Amino acid sequence: MHSFFSSILYILLFVGCTSSEPKTTFSCTDAGCAGTYIGPEFIRFSDVAHQFSNTMSRVVGDKLKELYGKKNYVKVYFSGIQMSTEGMNGIGDVEYKLYFPFEPVSSECQAYTSFDHVGGWDHTPELELRKKALKKAVLPGEELAISPLMTTREGLQEYWIQWKNKKVQRNCSK
Repeated sequence: MHSFFSSILYILLFVGCTSSEPKTTFSCTDAGCAGTYIGPEFIRFSDVAHQFSNTMSRVVGDKLKELYGKKNYVKVYFSGIQMSTEGMNGIGDVEYKLYFPFEPVSSECQAYTSFDHVGGWDHTPELELRKKALKKAVLPGEELAISPLMTTREGLQEYWIQWKNKKVQRNCSK
Protein backbone atom coordinates (compact mmCIF):
# COMPACT_ATOMS: atom_id res chain seq x y z
CA MET A 1 0.00 0.00 0.00
CA HIS A 2 2.87 2.38 0.84
CA SER A 3 4.39 2.02 -2.64
CA PHE A 4 1.01 2.78 -4.26
CA PHE A 5 0.81 6.14 -2.46
CA SER A 6 4.46 6.84 -3.20
CA SER A 7 3.78 6.21 -6.89
CA ILE A 8 0.81 8.57 -6.91
CA LEU A 9 2.84 11.29 -5.18
CA TYR A 10 5.68 10.79 -7.67
CA ILE A 11 3.29 11.19 -10.61
CA LEU A 12 1.76 14.33 -9.15
CA LEU A 13 5.10 15.97 -8.43
CA PHE A 14 7.07 15.05 -11.52
CA VAL A 15 4.52 14.74 -14.28
CA GLY A 16 2.79 17.94 -13.27
CA CYS A 17 -0.64 18.28 -11.82
CA THR A 18 -2.01 21.60 -12.89
CA SER A 19 -5.38 23.07 -13.54
CA SER A 20 -4.21 25.13 -16.51
CA GLU A 21 -1.49 25.66 -19.08
CA PRO A 22 1.61 27.45 -17.77
CA LYS A 23 1.42 31.24 -18.02
CA THR A 24 4.41 33.53 -18.22
CA THR A 25 4.20 37.31 -18.06
CA PHE A 26 6.88 39.96 -17.81
CA SER A 27 7.30 43.68 -18.28
CA CYS A 28 10.12 46.16 -18.11
CA THR A 29 10.42 49.90 -17.60
CA ASP A 30 13.46 52.12 -17.28
CA ALA A 31 13.29 51.35 -13.53
CA GLY A 32 13.42 47.54 -13.74
CA CYS A 33 11.85 44.29 -14.90
CA ALA A 34 9.21 42.09 -13.28
CA GLY A 35 7.81 38.73 -14.27
CA THR A 36 5.63 35.87 -13.14
CA TYR A 37 5.39 32.19 -14.03
CA ILE A 38 2.24 30.32 -12.98
CA GLY A 39 2.07 26.62 -13.75
CA PRO A 40 3.42 23.22 -12.81
CA GLU A 41 6.78 22.88 -11.14
CA PHE A 42 7.69 19.93 -13.39
CA ILE A 43 6.45 18.68 -16.75
CA ARG A 44 7.80 15.28 -17.81
CA PHE A 45 10.75 15.47 -15.38
CA SER A 46 11.77 18.94 -16.59
CA ASP A 47 11.82 21.70 -13.97
CA VAL A 48 9.84 24.14 -16.12
CA ALA A 49 9.14 26.55 -13.27
CA HIS A 50 12.85 27.08 -12.58
CA GLN A 51 13.42 27.64 -16.30
CA PHE A 52 11.59 30.94 -15.81
CA SER A 53 14.90 32.21 -14.39
CA ASN A 54 16.37 31.73 -17.89
CA THR A 55 13.52 33.70 -19.45
CA MET A 56 13.86 36.57 -17.00
CA SER A 57 17.65 36.66 -17.37
CA ARG A 58 17.22 37.09 -21.13
CA VAL A 59 14.53 39.78 -20.65
CA VAL A 60 16.67 41.74 -18.17
CA GLY A 61 19.78 41.45 -20.35
CA ASP A 62 17.83 42.72 -23.38
CA LYS A 63 16.50 45.69 -21.37
CA LEU A 64 19.99 46.56 -20.07
CA LYS A 65 21.26 46.64 -23.67
CA GLU A 66 18.27 48.68 -24.83
CA LEU A 67 18.79 51.27 -22.10
CA TYR A 68 22.52 51.42 -22.81
CA GLY A 69 21.76 52.09 -26.48
CA LYS A 70 19.59 55.04 -25.35
CA LYS A 71 22.44 56.35 -23.18
CA ASN A 72 20.45 55.49 -20.06
CA TYR A 73 23.24 53.81 -18.06
CA VAL A 74 22.08 51.41 -15.34
CA LYS A 75 22.86 48.19 -13.53
CA VAL A 76 20.68 45.73 -11.63
CA TYR A 77 20.43 46.70 -7.96
CA PHE A 78 21.15 43.31 -6.35
CA SER A 79 19.90 44.30 -2.90
CA GLY A 80 16.48 45.13 -4.32
CA ILE A 81 15.88 41.83 -6.17
CA GLN A 82 12.70 40.09 -5.06
CA MET A 83 12.04 36.37 -5.55
CA SER A 84 9.12 34.22 -4.46
CA THR A 85 8.06 30.67 -5.33
CA GLU A 86 4.68 30.21 -3.72
CA GLY A 87 3.33 26.68 -4.17
CA MET A 88 6.71 25.10 -4.91
CA ASN A 89 7.06 21.51 -3.64
CA GLY A 90 3.28 21.17 -3.65
CA ILE A 91 0.73 19.39 -5.79
CA GLY A 92 -0.80 22.42 -7.56
CA ASP A 93 0.69 25.24 -9.54
CA VAL A 94 3.79 27.23 -8.62
CA GLU A 95 3.66 31.01 -8.73
CA TYR A 96 7.25 32.13 -9.33
CA LYS A 97 7.66 35.91 -9.18
CA LEU A 98 10.79 37.93 -9.89
CA TYR A 99 11.57 41.64 -9.72
CA PHE A 100 14.86 43.22 -10.79
CA PRO A 101 15.21 46.94 -10.02
CA PHE A 102 17.72 49.05 -11.92
CA GLU A 103 19.89 51.75 -10.44
CA PRO A 104 21.44 54.53 -12.50
CA VAL A 105 25.20 54.82 -12.86
CA SER A 106 27.08 57.92 -13.97
CA SER A 107 28.83 56.68 -17.10
CA GLU A 108 28.63 54.16 -19.91
CA CYS A 109 31.62 52.27 -18.52
CA GLN A 110 29.96 51.80 -15.12
CA ALA A 111 26.83 50.30 -16.70
CA TYR A 112 26.16 46.58 -17.08
CA THR A 113 24.71 45.19 -20.30
CA SER A 114 24.38 41.43 -19.74
CA PHE A 115 22.56 39.36 -17.15
CA ASP A 116 22.30 35.68 -16.21
CA HIS A 117 21.82 33.35 -13.26
CA VAL A 118 22.83 30.05 -11.81
CA GLY A 119 20.53 28.30 -9.42
CA GLY A 120 18.76 25.21 -8.31
CA TRP A 121 15.82 23.73 -6.50
CA ASP A 122 16.95 21.24 -3.90
CA HIS A 123 20.60 21.49 -4.94
CA THR A 124 23.40 24.00 -4.55
CA PRO A 125 23.93 26.23 -7.61
CA GLU A 126 27.06 25.38 -9.61
CA LEU A 127 28.52 28.88 -9.45
CA GLU A 128 32.10 27.99 -10.43
CA LEU A 129 30.95 26.25 -13.63
CA ARG A 130 28.77 29.25 -14.58
CA LYS A 131 31.60 31.70 -13.90
CA LYS A 132 33.87 29.69 -16.16
CA ALA A 133 31.24 29.56 -18.94
CA LEU A 134 30.56 33.31 -18.81
CA LYS A 135 34.18 34.44 -18.63
CA LYS A 136 34.48 34.65 -22.42
CA ALA A 137 31.57 37.15 -22.67
CA VAL A 138 33.01 39.67 -20.19
CA LEU A 139 34.75 42.85 -21.29
CA PRO A 140 38.53 42.28 -20.98
CA GLY A 141 39.87 43.55 -17.66
CA GLU A 142 36.44 43.33 -16.01
CA GLU A 143 34.89 40.78 -13.66
CA LEU A 144 31.45 39.28 -13.24
CA ALA A 145 29.30 41.02 -10.63
CA ILE A 146 27.57 38.28 -8.62
CA SER A 147 24.75 38.72 -6.15
CA PRO A 148 24.79 37.05 -2.75
CA LEU A 149 23.03 33.66 -2.77
CA MET A 150 19.30 34.33 -2.67
CA THR A 151 16.87 31.69 -1.41
CA THR A 152 13.07 31.64 -1.38
CA ARG A 153 11.13 30.26 1.59
CA GLU A 154 10.43 27.14 -0.48
CA GLY A 155 14.10 26.49 -1.28
CA LEU A 156 14.86 27.96 -4.72
CA GLN A 157 18.46 29.18 -4.67
CA GLU A 158 19.84 31.68 -7.18
CA TYR A 159 22.94 33.70 -7.82
CA TRP A 160 22.22 36.57 -10.23
CA ILE A 161 25.11 37.68 -12.41
CA GLN A 162 25.69 40.84 -14.45
CA TRP A 163 28.63 41.97 -16.52
CA LYS A 164 29.93 44.42 -19.06
CA ASN A 165 29.38 42.77 -22.42
CA LYS A 166 32.59 42.84 -24.46
CA LYS A 167 30.74 43.48 -27.74
CA VAL A 168 28.26 46.10 -26.50
CA GLN A 169 30.77 47.99 -24.32
CA ARG A 170 33.92 47.55 -26.39
CA ASN A 171 34.65 51.30 -26.03
CA CYS A 172 35.18 50.70 -22.31
CA SER A 173 38.13 48.30 -22.64
CA LYS A 174 40.90 49.01 -20.16
